[in-house]
Amino acid sequence: MALRTNRSELVITAVVGEVAPSRINSGLYEVSFEGEPLIVPSVGGITPNVRVGDSAFAYIADHIEPGVSTRHPDEQCNLSYNVLSCIGNEAVVISGDAKGARGRVTGKHGGIEHVMIDFPPETMRQMAIGDKIQVWGCGLGLRLVDAPGVRAFNLDPDLLDAWGVRLEGQRLHARVARMVPAAVMGSGLGRATVVRGDYDIQTFDDTMAQRYGLRELRLGDIVAIVDADHSFGRIYRTGAISVGVVVHGWSFLAGHGPGVTTLLTSAQGEIDVEVDPSANLASLLGLR
Repeated sequence: MALRTNRSELVITAVVGEVAPSRINSGLYEVSFEGEPLIVPSVGGITPNVRVGDSAFAYIADHIEPGVSTRHPDEQCNLSYNVLSCIGNEAVVISGDAKGARGRVTGKHGGIEHVMIDFPPETMRQMAIGDKIQVWGCGLGLRLVDAPGVRAFNLDPDLLDAWGVRLEGQRLHARVARMVPAAVMGSGLGRATVVRGDYDIQTFDDTMAQRYGLRELRLGDIVAIVDADHSFGRIYRTGAISVGVVVHGWSFLAGHGPGVTTLLTSAQGEIDVEVDPSANLASLLGLR
């Protein structure tokens, strides 16, 4: 059954960010969960060889962000930029040599408060730090009319359609690339809202990583987090289920790992999921 939403009520609003510079820890070294000091690429910048569809573990990096990392230089404006930008929104370069090029929002990274946007590699190589990008923000306030027990966040209604989420009887049905137990979720727990940012999948435990295939995660994968409720922040709740998208790469830091931005959540577990490896933004949005 087709899924009805309040799409006609949603505001479309232009918000602007800039290509953010790459960031390295001010102390240079980060210490891994095994006590090893490391200096590797991390958040920010333009990464034409790191995109949604790639393995979250493929690169010598920590919290690597795919595509183009963006933020607004004013903190209050950046808060609005993060909240109003939704996964799947169209983005347009409005300054610099790549002016006019179009991409798609693929993630939000908490802490650093970046919005990540995918562009073709040839476009990224024309871009420079500080180039301005306008996002057509749409999705804040999205409601699933036929599934009142499910809440939507950070989700462009066009992505919802492309994803093929549907009703089966009285329950919502969604495809996911991987199942993740809430027990391994780390950094980002306890936030009061999920309208921006992400929280991390810890992959340090070999038993859990192998059981759930966690080291096979790709950037852009849609994943289901079992026993997690994101209705009013991120908490552990038996029987709940939340669905999100993997937005940044792995981490060697304790408590961290591939990050997930929330798309759907149900405190009562009213989402049925089907494992389908094609449930990735690269294919759903036609980016690769």
